[in-house]
Amino acid sequence: MIYIDVILSFVDRLDQAITALADPTRRGIVLHLARGEASVSELVGLFSLTQPTISSHLKVLESAGLISRSRVAQSRPCKLETGQLKVVTDWLHQVQAIWENNYERLDVLLVELKQTQQEERRK
Repeated sequence: MIYIDVILSFVDRLDQAITALADPTRRGIVLHLARGEASVSELVGLFSLTQPTISSHLKVLESAGLISRSRVAQSRPCKLETGQLKVVTDWLHQVQAIWENNYERLDVLLVELKQTQQEERRK
């Protein structure tokens, strides 16, 4: 039962992260924060969006665990949280490994088919 809870928790976190990253503005914010912390006002200037719109995007990213916000005087700097990104990249690597394995099996099958065709031609 604990194992299933762990899997469900992983899937839920992955779903939240992928949903958050589905929006191009949020992907842009993540890309910018990969270079370092930024304040909300900096992000507003970069994306030519209103402060409430940027704040809304930041809330989605924060609830997905992709960013964190702190308070420094009047500023609320945003910081990328790489742990949650690792969940997404680990999953993508798993999918990539499955596809690479499929391609390798397909390559083997194609070689076998080619050999079979060559043997039939010789007969």
